[in-house]
Amino acid sequence: MTSEVRQKALLAQNAATTMNRLTTEQKNTALNQMADALLAEQAAIIAANELDLQRGREQGTSPSLLDRLALNSDRIVDIAEGLRQIVQLPDPVGELLEHFDRPNGLKVDKVRVPLGVIGMIYEARPNVTVDAAGLCLKTGNSVVLRGGSAAIESNRKIVEVLKQALSNTAMPADAIQLIEDSDRASVNEMLKLNGLLDVVIPRGGASLIRNVVENATVPVIETGAGICHTFVDESADYSMAAEIAFNAKVQRPSVCNSMETLLVHESFAEKHLAALADRFLQANVELRGSEEAVALIPGTKLATHEDYSTEYNDYIMNIRIVPNLDAALAHIRQFSTKHSECIVTEDSVNADRFITEVDAAAVYHNASTRFTDGFEFGFGAEIGISTQKLHARGPMGLPALTSTKYRIYGSGQIRG
Repeated sequence: MTSEVRQKALLAQNAATTMNRLTTEQKNTALNQMADALLAEQAAIIAANELDLQRGREQGTSPSLLDRLALNSDRIVDIAEGLRQIVQLPDPVGELLEHFDRPNGLKVDKVRVPLGVIGMIYEARPNVTVDAAGLCLKTGNSVVLRGGSAAIESNRKIVEVLKQALSNTAMPADAIQLIEDSDRASVNEMLKLNGLLDVVIPRGGASLIRNVVENATVPVIETGAGICHTFVDESADYSMAAEIAFNAKVQRPSVCNSMETLLVHESFAEKHLAALADRFLQANVELRGSEEAVALIPGTKLATHEDYSTEYNDYIMNIRIVPNLDAALAHIRQFSTKHSECIVTEDSVNADRFITEVDAAAVYHNASTRFTDGFEFGFGAEIGISTQKLHARGPMGLPALTSTKYRIYGSGQIRG
């Protein structure tokens, strides 16, 4: 008996042949229909999401994770808007990247083409279901989605709505597949589907990504956990630093581009850290700090190596006081997951050095790490944020979901 995973991967692979022939207009029409359907079916999607939320509450899921799971009318409107933004973006498929003529008369074009069938493995954010589908379909790919069990009712309803929307378009509904088997074995099976899946993209916490990277035989585009830092330099403007740091941690702590550790120059800390820490405490952020930070902020827990190595995704933050930029850079080299890093400074030399030396997908000067996001970068929705260095890095928009093909035009040439 064919497993659910293999059966749905086969359906996606069969659909990929049709996907490869669709025009940009046909793909955009399908995406607009999907956006319309999400808005029309808001009530049903929210009702399904409430089943997931209720189960999560009964199981003791943390408030920050429930926030990642939750859907409401505003969020569904934003998700639909993400699809419409993808419609407005140029279609990379077929783009001519290079052309050259050989001395023997061969004419060679290098063009963008779909990857084929993309396997997407992710956790408790049902918006990823739509983001992944939209980006994959716009680039002519089929997609096999495997979300976390915490969002299964939400994902099931969303995919039902999207597939129904495609029934009146040129795009095959089988181009979207959802694996409903919540057993971990279904993930492991996806990782071995060479010949059916062309690439697997994990999006979630460190343990999920590690499992995929270590066990996949299918090629992987690695997205990374976000242990993100903000370094407040000696010359930083206090008001700017306070706003950036607060936004980076508190605006939405459950996401991968939120800050986990605040690094503060000792001179700035002497003048301003007490007031800055008080603002976080009033927002119910639990603070953990270096010995110097604990001395300045009574009641703060002493941070450990494990704390600095943890992506909290919660209202918890480390504060470490450092003597200079070198110490801040050393801390980031040791603990960064190479996702997003920020320096707040009025010193252009320090800013340039930080931007140049920090090895991360996104490096900021005087701006919150919360901007590392496909929507904020103008890519529409994103498939994930890659922290690797091959093929794609940073927020992955449409071009990251394509490969290339050489098209060679001859007039009878043979190789001697």
